[in-house]
Amino acid sequence: MTFCNTPLQNLLHLQTLFMLSFSVIISGELQLREQQVKNTIDLLEEGATIPFISRYRKERTGSLDEVQIAAIKERHEKLCELEKRKQTVLNSIEEQEKLTDDLRDRIDKCLSMTELEDIYLPYKPKRRTRAEIAREKGLEPLAKILMRQVDNDVENKALSFIKGDVKDADDALKGACDIIAEWVNENEVARNSIRTIFSREAVISSRVIKGKEVDGDKYRDYFELEEPLRRCSSHRLLAMRRGESEGILRVAIQTEEERCLERLDKLFVKSRNAASEQVSIAITDSYKRLLKPSIETEFAAASKEKADAEAIRVFAENLKQLLLAAPLGQKRVMGVDPGFRTGCKIVCLNEQGVLLHHDVIYPHPPQSDVSKASDKITRLIAQFQIQAVAIGNGTASRETEQFFQNYIPQHDLQLFVVSENGASVYSASKIAREEFPDEDVTVRGAVSIGRRLMDPLSELVKIDPKSIGVGQYQHDVNQTELKTALDQTVENCVNKVGVQVNTASKYLLTYISGLGPQLAQNIVDYRTANGAFKSRKELMKVPKMGAKTFEQAAGFLRVENVGNPLDNSAVHPESYPVVEQMAKDLQCTVADLITNEELRKKVDVKKYVTEKIGLPTLVDIIEELAKPGRDPRQQLEAFAFDPTIKEIQDLKIGQVLPGVVTNITNFGAFVDIGIHENGLVHVSQIADRFVSNPAEVLSLHQHVTVRVLDVDLVRKRVSLSMKQA
Repeated sequence: MTFCNTPLQNLLHLQTLFMLSFSVIISGELQLREQQVKNTIDLLEEGATIPFISRYRKERTGSLDEVQIAAIKERHEKLCELEKRKQTVLNSIEEQEKLTDDLRDRIDKCLSMTELEDIYLPYKPKRRTRAEIAREKGLEPLAKILMRQVDNDVENKALSFIKGDVKDADDALKGACDIIAEWVNENEVARNSIRTIFSREAVISSRVIKGKEVDGDKYRDYFELEEPLRRCSSHRLLAMRRGESEGILRVAIQTEEERCLERLDKLFVKSRNAASEQVSIAITDSYKRLLKPSIETEFAAASKEKADAEAIRVFAENLKQLLLAAPLGQKRVMGVDPGFRTGCKIVCLNEQGVLLHHDVIYPHPPQSDVSKASDKITRLIAQFQIQAVAIGNGTASRETEQFFQNYIPQHDLQLFVVSENGASVYSASKIAREEFPDEDVTVRGAVSIGRRLMDPLSELVKIDPKSIGVGQYQHDVNQTELKTALDQTVENCVNKVGVQVNTASKYLLTYISGLGPQLAQNIVDYRTANGAFKSRKELMKVPKMGAKTFEQAAGFLRVENVGNPLDNSAVHPESYPVVEQMAKDLQCTVADLITNEELRKKVDVKKYVTEKIGLPTLVDIIEELAKPGRDPRQQLEAFAFDPTIKEIQDLKIGQVLPGVVTNITNFGAFVDIGIHENGLVHVSQIADRFVSNPAEVLSLHQHVTVRVLDVDLVRKRVSLSMKQA
């Protein structure tokens, strides 16, 4: 979504005044200080990125984090969209010569799109409705007479309107009621009254479509489901909507009709006579034909939007944990893509992940050539000085893991099972073809598995996040909003870790604050033509690297083993002078300041506060000097599955097994216990206490102990518990 620069140019008020009002609105909604919000909006409009603002502009934002800055950005964009829509509405009403000062004021003060559309509804150009046809027949005066509700002889009143296409009194009354029905539907108070009832009492129901019971067996839990809409969880609502889109379920949102009609009658029926009876007839028609479908659609969209937002939040949090998973680091790795009939694809990678060799072994049936496979692996380990083995967790994973444990125990190797999710997508992608134009998809997939062990972040940025396997109904949510959220998550993670500019791929560089695909490619091209960068300052020589872009990117780009040690740290170049002044005051070098803790303790940061650099930045600088360029990710820990469990048939109720958390949703967590099917720990089985959000207790890749509760061999589902396990 493009950030709004001047959304109110065509309005009568000055843009700066509206910007201030935006700040007031957002600060109230997010419970932040107005100045924090205003400064953040200013920085975003100046072209600053969220990672840059949160890391290097703490003085201006009051130390807001990425989540808070993103929330400000999103709300500001929505307010900008609202202002644009207001201008369209004002122009439309003005063209109809119906714009009054009072109406303009109401529109100007609108804070929601729903409220704005309600105000606009009576003036909105319409297709040829029943009410419009009745107006063309000259029946609006009769509708006004009926709405006054003072006449008991409506038949007699209707007779005077029989002319042209109006055949008789009944026809006249019917047309007048059509007009009244439209008035009721377009009445703001009426719409809000029905919304109130829906918000409190609406029920969402799903029913299986007759004849679809077998095809829709996976939706069995939703064949006869009914619950209050406000209590319907995100995953259940999305599941129902998916079943509806696949033609399996019929989903409806409804409330008690009598309650709604009573509320409308109280609003519009003012007497007890024949005219009032006609109004009541029109109200019933309006509710059933216009108002109810409109509000139901509105609530369906709103509930879907809310469910989407929750699913996207869960996905983004899982993705963040996956991207920030512990790396093995720069070691020589053997990547293994396991298989039975087609064999296990083997690749050997150096410390930088460069492909040195690839091969195939056949230790499993039908070939079962264990001896030859063992000899080949032994030779490759010695030839390429392999230090660790990464085995994909797909088909034949457990058997391959057992092979390595049984036949090469004499080698001092670390053995890891790595998620294959998305590896096949990567291997067939344009990125993989560019990296390995002469290799087939099987080799590329094995390389991806090996590199994921070395540095998950660097490898996973090449894959569409939706294919990584940590989402919740990711294909059912708003794809534009999902992409925005996931791109922002990847950008935040990459910039949190930082990258070595002399070894990073263009795909990783793309996500660095301020760069993008073209500049990332330019950096790689410059590096290829001129050799390794010798300083951060040299980045300014890269084509199209302007001062503003350098400002945004420099702090997240590391240059190691060069003259200035700050170039390999998260200290921004704009802050180099203050670090140099600290060193000068202590009569030492910057390098001494980094290596000597006693010297750092002598620094009184308050002495270095200026108009541009405040305490938050100075504190960050001192912390960074203590561990320059430190990777914020955790250390990788080895893990072993139960060797007796290889397939779902091996499971028995009550067994206690080690496992690894592979996905977290609102309804629970999926755990890999060493078989093809991941088991589900329902949210109610995570702990002995009440857990509302599994993510507060568990994290991806967490090693857990689980107990088998149930095994459904037909549906291939495993239920697990962490209670008393």
